Amino acid sequence: MAGLTDFRRVAGEVRNWGRWGDDDELGTLNFITADKVAQAASLVKHGKVFPLGVDFGSSGPQGAFKYRHNPIHTMTVDGGDARSLPRFGLDWSANSAAQQMAGYFQDDLFRFNDDMVVMPLQCATQWDALSHVYYEDQLYNGFPADSVTSFGALHCGIDKVDGKGITSRGVLLDVVRHRGVETFLELGNPITPSELDEVARAQGVTVGRGDIVVVRTGWWARFLETGDGGEPGSGLDWQCASWLHDHDIAAVAADNLMVEDPISGVQGTLLPMHMLCLRDMGLMLGEYWDLNALAADCAADGVYEFQLIAPPLRFVGAVGSPVNPIAIK
Repeated sequence: MAGLTDFRRVAGEVRNWGRWGDDDELGTLNFITADKVAQAASLVKHGKVFPLGVDFGSSGPQGAFKYRHNPIHTMTVDGGDARSLPRFGLDWSANSAAQQMAGYFQDDLFRFNDDMVVMPLQCATQWDALSHVYYEDQLYNGFPADSVTSFGALHCGIDKVDGKGITSRGVLLDVVRHRGVETFLELGNPITPSELDEVARAQGVTVGRGDIVVVRTGWWARFLETGDGGEPGSGLDWQCASWLHDHDIAAVAADNLMVEDPISGVQGTLLPMHMLCLRDMGLMLGEYWDLNALAADCAADGVYEFQLIAPPLRFVGAVGSPVNPIAIK
């Protein structure tokens, strides 16, 4: 196992602070140029669309982690209101909402339903914003960590990303298929930088500047079988941060719960690749992506590149965002 000295050496090698200016809050998304977006669009040959987002619901992957929970979906107006309020609502002088709704429905053909959701912004398919992870009191590009307050992230929030769009060439690296594993990569078998190169060569695909790399570990397929959101599986070894940096990757996503391997690989820190990517490199991570249908199609036609469209929601000051990524071939 590596030590913090090794970690700090790698951090210095991959750090992009100042690369795009002292005020930059986009990090490696700067690699996605207009030419890159045009290249991605040119990959669409058949109009095949693959949604990569998972269900946001009560049976989602959260629950094993006490600080997050699955979405709580609540109806605020429904058919029962439409039936009952015209009869009783106008008499509820102490309930102004019921009175208002009764007025809408009284002697009127119009009806509607309304709802709301309460959830962590990172409870299912999502992006980690650059403000999500920090160490030694600094965010990406040297912004102070205490600029993230109870009112949100002043610097590197997910809202700073929205104008960029996150549309680029996507490349699927199907590690679970490359290994010939039936379900998923069980714990203790981390994905190394050299293996990423092996998978790309075997698939006949190149990885380059501005690409969004999508890694399939089989974890989501396993979750659909078991419903166990806390079951660990292997992910990217922490040294893959250097591989991402060397290839000028714009962002990385995976079908597992944290992209990187849950076994740290660096003594004295929990998620070293998160720190290297988000805090040092300025590279966003996407988690809980459903890659099953896309992977099956890529294996069938041998084409592992596609247009990827994955903009976050513009939650002001948020450190993450739900997303429903779309791959188009």
